[in-house]
Amino acid sequence: MATNVTDGAHTRPPRLRTRPAPRTRRPARRRRTAAGRPRRSVLLTVLTGIVVLYTLVPLAWLFINACKTQPHLLDSFGLWFSGHFALWDNIRETFTYNDHIFVRWLLNTLLYVVVGAGGATLLAVLGGYGLAKFDFAGKRAVFAVVIGAVAVPGAALAVPTFLMFSKMGLTDTPWAVIIPSLISPFGLYLMWVFATEAIPVELLEAARVDGSGELRTFFRISLPLLAPGIVTVLLFTMVATWNNYFLPLIMIKNPDWYPLTLGINSWNAQARTVGGEPVFNLVITGSLLTIVPLIAAFLLLQRYWQSGLAAGSVKE
Repeated sequence: MATNVTDGAHTRPPRLRTRPAPRTRRPARRRRTAAGRPRRSVLLTVLTGIVVLYTLVPLAWLFINACKTQPHLLDSFGLWFSGHFALWDNIRETFTYNDHIFVRWLLNTLLYVVVGAGGATLLAVLGGYGLAKFDFAGKRAVFAVVIGAVAVPGAALAVPTFLMFSKMGLTDTPWAVIIPSLISPFGLYLMWVFATEAIPVELLEAARVDGSGELRTFFRISLPLLAPGIVTVLLFTMVATWNNYFLPLIMIKNPDWYPLTLGINSWNAQARTVGGEPVFNLVITGSLLTIVPLIAAFLLLQRYWQSGLAAGSVKE
C-alpha cells in the first residue's frame, strides 16, 4: 500500500510496502531425481518376480533332470544335480533309441511346421492383404465369419474334422495334420489389421498410376512393409503346430507319422504297459530337445515379432 509523507519543504516519495514474495519450496532431491524415471512399484516387482519364477523353474527342472541317469532321476531331489553328469549320454541315447525313431518324429514335426505353419502364414498374408486393401461385396460378412472363427476353440472342431477326413480316407496320413493346420483365423485377422495400418492407400494408388500391376505392387511394395506382421503370424502358427497334440492324437495311428509331442508321450506310456521299459530319462531329454528350436526361433525373430505386435497401437 502507498502513502505520501511531508517533511518541511521536501516531500519524500511514498514508500512502497511490498508483500514479501512467497518462498518457493524447493523440490525434494528424491522427487527431482525421480522426475525423469518411470515409477517403481513394489507390488508389480513382486508379481513380476513370481511370474519369472513360474516360467523358469520348470525349465530349470527340465534341464537339471536331463543331466541325470535313470536311477538318479528317481531317487534324487528334482531341482538339483545328482550323480554322474549324463546329459550328453542321454542326448545320444535319445537320438539312437528304438532305431532312431526320435529323428523320424523330429522330421515329421518339421514337415508339419514347414508345410502347415508356412502355408497358414501364406494364406493369412494373402487373405489379410486382400481384405484390407480391396472392396468387394460381402466383406462385412467375411469379417463376421473370421471373428467368429477366432472364438471357436480348436478342440471343438477336432471330432467333426476327424469324421470328415475319415470319409475322405485321409486319416493316418500326414495330410490329416497338415490340412487343418493351414487354417489360422487369428493369423488372418492379425494380417488384416496389420495391412490396414502398415500400407498407405496413397502408396498403392501411386504405384497403379505408374503402371505397376497388382502382383508387382504386392511383391515389390506391400510385402516388405508387411514383413513384421508376417514374422509375427509365422511365429504364432509355428508354435501352435509344433505343440499340437490333440489333432495328431485322433488323426495319426502309425507311430512312423507321429510328431514329437505324440512320440514322447508314447515313450512315457511305456512305463504303464505290461513288460514295458521305463525310459523317463529319454522322455525328459527329448522334451528338452523339443523346446530348443522354439527358443532359437524366438530369439532370432523377436525384434520383428515385437514391432509387428506394436504396429497400429499409436494413432498419429
